[in-house]
Amino acid sequence: MDVPIKRINDLVWEVPVEYNRHMRVPARIYADETLLDMMKRDETLHQGINITQLPGIQKYGIVLPDGHQGYGFPIGGVAAFDADEGIITPGGVGYDINCGVRLMRTNLTYKEVKPKARELIERIFKLVPCGVGVGGKLRLSTQELDNAIVEGVEWAIGRGFGWAGDSKHMEEGGCMKEANPDKVSARAKKRGSGQLGTLGAGNHFLEIGRVKEVFDGETARTFGVTGPDQIVAWIHTGSRGYGHQIASDYIRVMDGAVRKYNIRIPARELGCAPLKSREAEDYYEAMSCAINWAFINRHIIMHHVRTAFEETFRRSADDMEMDLVYGMTHNTAKREEHDVNGKRVQTVVHRKGASRAFGPGRSDLPDDYRGTGQPVLLVGTMGTASYLLVGTDKGEEISFASTAHGAGRVMSRTGARRRFQAKNIVSQLKRKGIVVKAASGRILAEESPDSYKDVHRVAEISHRLGIGRRVMMSVPVAVAKG
Repeated sequence: MDVPIKRINDLVWEVPVEYNRHMRVPARIYADETLLDMMKRDETLHQGINITQLPGIQKYGIVLPDGHQGYGFPIGGVAAFDADEGIITPGGVGYDINCGVRLMRTNLTYKEVKPKARELIERIFKLVPCGVGVGGKLRLSTQELDNAIVEGVEWAIGRGFGWAGDSKHMEEGGCMKEANPDKVSARAKKRGSGQLGTLGAGNHFLEIGRVKEVFDGETARTFGVTGPDQIVAWIHTGSRGYGHQIASDYIRVMDGAVRKYNIRIPARELGCAPLKSREAEDYYEAMSCAINWAFINRHIIMHHVRTAFEETFRRSADDMEMDLVYGMTHNTAKREEHDVNGKRVQTVVHRKGASRAFGPGRSDLPDDYRGTGQPVLLVGTMGTASYLLVGTDKGEEISFASTAHGAGRVMSRTGARRRFQAKNIVSQLKRKGIVVKAASGRILAEESPDSYKDVHRVAEISHRLGIGRRVMMSVPVAVAKG
């Protein structure tokens, strides 16, 4: 059946509640006509409609500009559920819990880095294990891992990974206080004990970037971005096998909870539990463990990136001013207060392949960013660009302070492997002046830039909607892929 889509304006579309008697709120899509047409080619819109049928949902179910088909929620899906009457669903978070991004600044210029780009990315590749199932150099006992999870990033800093003060420029300060390792299975702990400090595979990457354009000079300076040709570094990875196992474990738990609490769900992938239930609390505490694992993982990687720069340029990371601009999450469910119909409501906001984007004044933000709003990191592909945005009051109003997290796929990995050849991709990137190092040719084929939507279009729509204002765009100089 064709989905009836009501045009609100050029960038806002709605599926009304009348479409399906089980819809509790409208489904809202933020996209232009081109991106909307892409969403119609898979199950994205139907998954957005499914979100609206879950108990306790507030205002509307949201599909962001990079939306595409996922498990449960579409990737690029957002929903807020009333803390008293709502639910929590692993299908609204995903398997790669706290897949996220960091952006680091430097005082180096493109002219300084370009001649050593190959050497630099080779050093990073040696220091940061990359690839499917690969283990790290850090091996922890179960008790050591549990201790790390409770402490979050400060555990890593205390062991020489990173700098004191790094954590102030991260969501949650790099630690979800609700993390409870007792809610994590032995199998998840086994998978997580040897993978800290590893990149993994898929769309995860390490990128040395060159600032190409600054859109908002004042905000850019607040974030430590000085102007074109400044060198920055992007780190994109998640919770690896630890988070995947936690998701798998609790998807099974939620299958039972749906029957126990007699919850009607439109798809099995949206198995859930009432937020006031034991099952929901257990999942929240286990999910928080995976969030902290990913925070630590990216922090150890960031330490290795600083080390690679030091070894390559024979200067200290401090001298190169390699400060963290911000570290943020993509796949989470978090307790947040939002305005709903003129009232402040306690909610649990699910963001699946979506970025939190708090506007100015939020107490959750670090002091030096509170006047501007939260930095938001919107990543592209290894051959295009990535954007630094800033959160807005408008985003708080229309998207539960959420915006797009990346370009979004338009082609499956299987389809990409059939269509693209690694050697051609390497040649294509070389012509653009981009050095690439990958664990396998298969990954290069799967992650071809042509497998993704136009990141510039996604960033522009976020900017025009007012849910993420453009601050800076960078382009790749060198990329390491899993």
